Amino acid sequence: MKITVIGAGSWGTAIAGVAAQRADQVVMWSHDDASTAGINKRHVNPLYLSGYELPGNVTATGSFEEALAGADGVIVVVPSPFLRATMHEAAPYVPEKTPVLVLTKGIEADSGMLMTDVVAEEIGAPERVAALSGPNHAEEVCRGCLSAAVIASEDEDCARFFRDLLISPTFRLYLSHDTVAIETCAAVKNVIAIVCGIAAGAGYGDNTLAMIMTRGIAEISRLVHAQGGDPMTCMGLAGMGDLVVTCTSHHSRNRTFGEAFAHGESLTDYQARTHMIVEGAVAARSVSQLARSLNVDLPLTFALDETLYHGLAVDDALKMLVERIPNSEFYGID
Repeated sequence: MKITVIGAGSWGTAIAGVAAQRADQVVMWSHDDASTAGINKRHVNPLYLSGYELPGNVTATGSFEEALAGADGVIVVVPSPFLRATMHEAAPYVPEKTPVLVLTKGIEADSGMLMTDVVAEEIGAPERVAALSGPNHAEEVCRGCLSAAVIASEDEDCARFFRDLLISPTFRLYLSHDTVAIETCAAVKNVIAIVCGIAAGAGYGDNTLAMIMTRGIAEISRLVHAQGGDPMTCMGLAGMGDLVVTCTSHHSRNRTFGEAFAHGESLTDYQARTHMIVEGAVAARSVSQLARSLNVDLPLTFALDETLYHGLAVDDALKMLVERIPNSEFYGID
């Protein structure tokens, strides 16, 4: 069995190692020559998870044709702003009927499309596309720390293919048909994590962080409901599970960016320093667009969008939030 992983960041590197436990061959596609050389020569990605040694059956290439030739399954792990362009370039080489698993988290700007919808539009056959999400920091998954996730697809055979490929005693995988909820949770929890980071960086305590997380899951649930998903899915691994770990962990680039932003570092400077895309910052804009088009109230998300892109000061954003008159706790879901 040959598995292709498109993307060689932290999560792409970790999931390649997981897939290599059952696949005969795992080929990673990378746009960076340094990553490709390091993986092929030393089984180490020098740019991401540089302390992790990949299994010997993992190789890398910068060629889509080489990476995808004869692939039995494809795993896509590229940052959301580059997903469409990457898959448009890869699409001619994706074998017909080959299942595709999307690990990218986000909502496309302007279109409001989920990541699986973007991939399906580029390669065709949406029934062969699945999404995976959950509380899974790459730094822990690659070390075999006990973790779990959800795989969602409209085709159960597609979901089961990737579950059987990736499941292990330390990586537990559950199945779902609720792709809308799984992916919406994945996108919006990154937004809430930045807000938690800003609050922590500004000196607010545990009570405040708990409030932000629970009001955040309410925002996610309203947006899921408006798109036809099941709000109950938000209580599971892809929702509350991923929200908690992303809002609290030092591994979270969204949480740590929020802290840095509260201390005066810009988004541009943070991404240049860490060589990572802050997905929550991208999602703050696209999720706000989608929510407004659906007439869904997302106060935390709207406040972050205004702060990052429209010059609203952090103190003014906080004032705007705390001066709101509280509604019923679960408004917009019933």
